[in-house]
Amino acid sequence: MTRVQLVEISKQYGSTLAVDGVNADIAEGEFVTLLGPSGCGKTTTLRMVAGLVEPTAGQIRFDGQVVNNVPPHKRNIGLAFQSHALFPHLSVYRNIAFGLEVKGSPKADIQNRVREMLEMIELTHHADRMPSQLSGGQQQRVALARMLATDPRVLLFDEPLSALDRNLRDTLKYSILDLQRRTKKTAIYVTHDQSEAFAISDRIFVMNEGRIEQAGTQLDIYLRPHTEFVAGFVGDNNAIPAEVEGVVPSLPGEPRLLDVRAAGMRLRGSDPGNIRVGDRVLVFVRPENIDVLDAASAVDEPNVVHGRIEQIVFEGPTVRVLVDASGVLIKVTSSGLGRLTLLDKERRDVMLRLQDVTVVRDDAAVAA
Repeated sequence: MTRVQLVEISKQYGSTLAVDGVNADIAEGEFVTLLGPSGCGKTTTLRMVAGLVEPTAGQIRFDGQVVNNVPPHKRNIGLAFQSHALFPHLSVYRNIAFGLEVKGSPKADIQNRVREMLEMIELTHHADRMPSQLSGGQQQRVALARMLATDPRVLLFDEPLSALDRNLRDTLKYSILDLQRRTKKTAIYVTHDQSEAFAISDRIFVMNEGRIEQAGTQLDIYLRPHTEFVAGFVGDNNAIPAEVEGVVPSLPGEPRLLDVRAAGMRLRGSDPGNIRVGDRVLVFVRPENIDVLDAASAVDEPNVVHGRIEQIVFEGPTVRVLVDASGVLIKVTSSGLGRLTLLDKERRDVMLRLQDVTVVRDDAAVAA
């Protein structure tokens, strides 16, 4: 297992700064995902770790050793691309054996290792088949086995499932996780697919414009976003413009909460740590974290607001509700049996109870 550290890594192409001072410390055996939209710098960062792109500045370290000047073939990494990149004229066996043959491994060692890999990907009886005789999922598993056969120090995945259909992606992402867990290899995975990132990662690094906006577990990223970009990019969300009115007294060790005012609504949410009274902010709350209450159950407390249902959409397992609350349209997702009680309430007054509310700085207001 290998610890991977990125220290102030940057990459500039002419006047374009593709990666801007990225820092990351990835523990031995950890599975981390670089998540972000196209052009955010995640693939460039991965390719610098692989040695395929030279950093403009900063250091890449494997177990404390700087590898900036170590060529890719000597870094002992395994790299899986978007395409399977199997050799069409070689059998499954020969594809998996290829890297070991190039290294000059003894024939007996190659046979044992390939047999081990075939058992791991459950394709023992397909050893003599050609890639064209395999399904897309089987081809991807062979590509993974070929990568693992040489016993690399670090596994790197550059959107390996993006060319596959949704059902196959859902299956193979767990196969990749299972292989990583069984081999205990340090892994860095690049994707723009949030469901992939949330399903298989120990930690997620959300990237935007060449920088890491936030790093943390799935719950950290989803429930406690630190920036406007993370809150808006990860999952569905309601963004409500507001102004900070005060800080809620709290005991040592407890999270600090902020009282904010938004279009007549009195809200309270967690403070990311960089906000002061009077700041313009955005209040974020997930649609699934909002309860719809009867209008008669009004209570005078933060995060309980009055509204009127404007639209109801029945989607089977869930009901999507659009509520006008003091001129702000709030999206609500209801599930379970309770969703059925909402179907006849369009154009009716209701109360909303907002839970797990997060406050972040309004970047647009700060820039202005």
